[in-house]
This record gives sequence, structure tokens and C-alpha cells, in this order.
Amino acid sequence: MSAVLDFTLPASLEAHEPPEARGLGRDGVRLLVASGAGVAHRRFTELPELLRAGDVLVVNTSGTLAAAVGVLGVPLRLHFSTRLPDGRWAVEVRDASRRPHPGAAGELRLPGGASVTLEEPYTGGRLWAATVRTEVPVPEFLRRHGEPIRYPYVRRRWPLASYQTVFAREPGSAEMPSAGRPFSERVVTRLVAAGVRFAPLVLHTGVASPEAHERPYPEWFAVAETTARLVNDTRAAGGRVIAVGTTAVRALESAAGPDGRVVARSGYTDLIVTPQRGVAAVDGLLTGFHEPRASHLDLLAAVSAPDVLAAAYAEAVREGYLWHEFGDVNLLLP
Repeated sequence: MSAVLDFTLPASLEAHEPPEARGLGRDGVRLLVASGAGVAHRRFTELPELLRAGDVLVVNTSGTLAAAVGVLGVPLRLHFSTRLPDGRWAVEVRDASRRPHPGAAGELRLPGGASVTLEEPYTGGRLWAATVRTEVPVPEFLRRHGEPIRYPYVRRRWPLASYQTVFAREPGSAEMPSAGRPFSERVVTRLVAAGVRFAPLVLHTGVASPEAHERPYPEWFAVAETTARLVNDTRAAGGRVIAVGTTAVRALESAAGPDGRVVARSGYTDLIVTPQRGVAAVDGLLTGFHEPRASHLDLLAAVSAPDVLAAAYAEAVREGYLWHEFGDVNLLLP
């Protein structure tokens, strides 16, 4: 639970559908810019004018899986979260209303002749470590039989394409790295033309239940040598390194030393970024709006001053910004 920021989120501020269903392009969402200079209201299409030549945007190229699968014979759904180092999967059980379900150790039958055996609770939370048996690799099984994870605030089904970013290259995330969703090809082109560079990395994000707010558990990431070099060169030249999403912060900081120098690295990271730990390689953050008491808020407070963050969220609620993966976005700058 975050001790940094608590507030009341009106139900009216939950985004129930993609902006395209509201008559906007994916890059037409609102952008709240917050820094020590104050708060400004913009549109995401204005991002190229808000950044500087020489800035770097660190983007997560993980693609979203169709990670929700119905269980045969019982009104339950299974969320595939994270492939574990021993080959098992961390999974979450949900009931027919898409609410958390405690589950019970044992075998669950899935479509296509597949099965999952819940073996033991994982990380002390709502997840189970489970053995998965499928005739094809799990990502292919999910492509055939799954659908995107959907929480109750999203009232109808949307295709998997609605949950992908323009940066998605390597399927592996249970939920969309949603801070990258507003980017369109035209915005990317304008950013490049303005001298802003992109540094790709991968972090396969697991389920992030809005009801529980547990601390992040280990997730697989990879930072390539080319990205490490670009980030280091940018900082040495006085440019800003701006992470697109909390997943990008976690991955980049997992590859950074105390002096902020980034090295090529991959594997499972258990890093938890807090205000006490701080950040070494990240100067700013583009992110969605997070629920009250969400653990993500601690990470945001490691990047932004607490008073700036509090002002941003108070303004977002007051001005009717939309929350969740299909909502508006927040740019936190030094």
C-alpha cells in the first residue's frame, strides 16, 4: 500500500472503452504535464512540442497476450500472468463476474485439451504457481483460446489489437504496457523529426490487479547494449531520459548502477522502486493515472517530487481526466 498518495477516484473517471470508441484517435487522449513549474493541460498530440531535441524516450516493446482463458465446467477464468524460471506459470483465478477468486490447489481443465494444476500460493498474494500442460507453446495456446484480461470497469470485449502499442514486438505481457498506447505512427514520426530518440527494452508485465495493490513480483526483462549506450550517452550530453511507463522504469533501473550508468542485462528482476530507493537512470516519466493506494504511486514518487505528484492528481480529478489502460496520460518532468 502506498503511503505517498491517497485520494477518492469517482467512478465517472474510469475509462470504460478505448478512446477510438469515444470518437478519438489513440493519440487524441488528454495529457497532464506536471513539473516543478506547475501543471499544464495538453493533448497527447502535443508531446513533440513538450520534449527537447536530445531527449530519449525509453519504451517497452513487450506485446500483450490474450491471457484470460475460461475454465471448463466451472464459472471461473484463469489469468496467465508470468512464466516462472522453473517453467511453471504464475496464474490468477477469477469468477464469472471477473472478480478475484481464492482458487484451490488442484487441476483445472481448459479448452483445447489443456490443463493447469494449481500447486502453491505464489509470493503470498492472490497468485498461484501452476504447472501448465498444453499441446502448443503457451503464447500460441492463448492466441487460439484466450482473450485480453478485462476488469469490471471495461464493460465489453475489445479485440487484442486494442491492447497493443505501436512498439509491441515480443509477446509476453499479461497486461498492456499501457503508457505506450497513445503513441501513433504520426506522433512517433514527429518526435523523431524533433530530435527525440527512442530506446527500446523489454519487460513482460504480469497481472496488476486493481483490487489488491500488492508490491510487484519478479518479471522478466532485457536491456540491450544499444539501449544502455544510448541512455548513457544521453545523460552524459545533458539530455533527459524519460521512461514510458512504470515497466520501463523498473527494467531500466534494474540495469543501472548507483551512479546511473546502464549496462546490458536480462533476467528476472525483483526490484521495487520506492521514494526511499530513488531512481538513478530516469529523469522523467510518461504514465497513466493510477488508482488510490496503488503500489505504482510509490514508483511515481521516486521520479517526481511528492508535492508535484499530489498537485497533478488533484488537478486530474478536478478536471475529469480518465483513468486505467484506455484513459488519459500524465507526463512528469524534472
